Amino acid sequence: MRLTGFQSGLDINQMVTDLMKAQRMPMNKLTQQKQLLEWKRDEYREVNRLLNEFSNQSFDMTLQRTYSQKQVTSTNDKVSATAVSSASNVSYTLSNVQVATVATNASASSMMSGAEKLDTSKSLWEQRGNIANYNTLSPTLPPTTLAAATDRIQVGTGLDPADMSLVKVKNVAGETLTYTMVDSMDKFEAGKNQAFYDEATGDIIFNNTIDAGTEVEVPANYRFTITTYNQAGEAVDNEFNFHADTTMDEIVSKINASPLGLTAFYDEHNGGLVLSKGEAGDFNSSGNEIAFQGVFLTGVMNLDETRENGGTAASVTINGVTTKRNSNTFTINGVTFNLKENTAAGESAVINVANDTDHTFNAVKDYLTKYNELIEKINGKIGEPVYRDYKPLSDEEQESLSEKQIEQWEEKAKSGMLRNDSILSSGLGKMRNSLYESVSGLNGAFSQLAQIGITTSANYLEKGKLVIDEDKLRTAIAEDPNSVMQLFTSNGENGSDLGIARKMRDAARSTISSVEARAGNATRTQQQFTIGRELLNVDQRISAFERRMQTVEDRYWRQFTAMEKAIGQANQQSTQLMSQFFSG
Repeated sequence: MRLTGFQSGLDINQMVTDLMKAQRMPMNKLTQQKQLLEWKRDEYREVNRLLNEFSNQSFDMTLQRTYSQKQVTSTNDKVSATAVSSASNVSYTLSNVQVATVATNASASSMMSGAEKLDTSKSLWEQRGNIANYNTLSPTLPPTTLAAATDRIQVGTGLDPADMSLVKVKNVAGETLTYTMVDSMDKFEAGKNQAFYDEATGDIIFNNTIDAGTEVEVPANYRFTITTYNQAGEAVDNEFNFHADTTMDEIVSKINASPLGLTAFYDEHNGGLVLSKGEAGDFNSSGNEIAFQGVFLTGVMNLDETRENGGTAASVTINGVTTKRNSNTFTINGVTFNLKENTAAGESAVINVANDTDHTFNAVKDYLTKYNELIEKINGKIGEPVYRDYKPLSDEEQESLSEKQIEQWEEKAKSGMLRNDSILSSGLGKMRNSLYESVSGLNGAFSQLAQIGITTSANYLEKGKLVIDEDKLRTAIAEDPNSVMQLFTSNGENGSDLGIARKMRDAARSTISSVEARAGNATRTQQQFTIGRELLNVDQRISAFERRMQTVEDRYWRQFTAMEKAIGQANQQSTQLMSQFFSG
């Protein structure tokens, strides 16, 4: 902060600012030059974005799938089909359609007693009193009454240790005694109710004598095995083992997550379990598709293997030949059939496979429309007028203008950045030549775009836009689709006689490379392209000029400071002289 002008009474700060404005005029030209370079770089990159989009679409036009899509029709909604591009143009007649069915099995009756409902989020043990056949799971359910004094009870092996906390002991007086489970009998403590479950013998051993008449209730595990069959007819077995504290939701979730390929759910309305195969068909010709063992499924859930429904293969007559399939979807010669419903006697469906003329037509039309849009934008850039009186605005100049005025000014200032640009002009010329040249070495009827209804506009103001005779193009695609495909996709020999789409892509990529050499891209450093190096040079000149301006400003301040000091000394001397005159 500088405070001056006390001696001279002048606004030194404003004077220095005005002097520096004059000094900084060359600096404004440098910042304008930098801004113009940045605008030009951005304009180039925008053109490259358009060229990249066109290049990608040109690549799509070199792929066979663009021209070989198939259109499949069906005369009956009960059968549908799709076809790959390599499928032949044929017709199939389907009759006697019997769709494959999924094997299912459901509980024969409700597992609940009376009108009770199962809470699937609570453990089955908590709700055992409402489950009709829960007592069939274990000989200790209902509670076993001991006939004589004993310190152990036989319950069988295989209990889950997590169930031990659920063991209930009720003495002769009807009191429920709580027992703590220990890992071994060595940990028994006198005076405490403790028990040990011996997994080897299946005994629960108590540390104190149990009186005759004591009731012991022990929870049972839910063990069962389910078997299904895969596509190869091989059995897939899965054993399930749940402890008593498991919920129905957890049991269903485990079945669904198993490799059995089953979908299970609890039917709240009927109070039972429903199992169904994920795949339709008959994969076990000698028996059921879903087999199971275990009291939990047969005794508690009331499932019965004899109640299985479905599990049949699909049967259909195709062009007079009857075939069976373990799926309602199957493929023959590139045509995938989908059987939806059974057909009645005498009812049939005719599947016709033909070339998708509309798909090819739309692909060609969209590609040429994209080309027209591209050259229109590039021609617009090349022919854009230059407004030399509109230079980039400095920060001081922008402060005095509104946002709308700044926008309008910069629109004029940016105009003509790529006017008559040699790179873009050359790129357009290459693409035009690619369109006009014939493609030799083709076997089909077409070797030029004009032969399939694509010509150049007669209006010179449109600067080479293409005009499409849609009727002629559709006819060409319908009559000789392979020849139209070769016209665009031909690989030629030794890189020559390329198809139009390949030549257009090469021309676009060549132009993109030239533009990147001048304007770079997001992955290049400024040292790697021409405009970037020019920007670095301008930045260096700006930095050097800033240092020089700082030196000039400091010199001005030193000069004005010296002036202030001289004026101060003169004023002091004048004061002394005046005092001498008056004192004499």
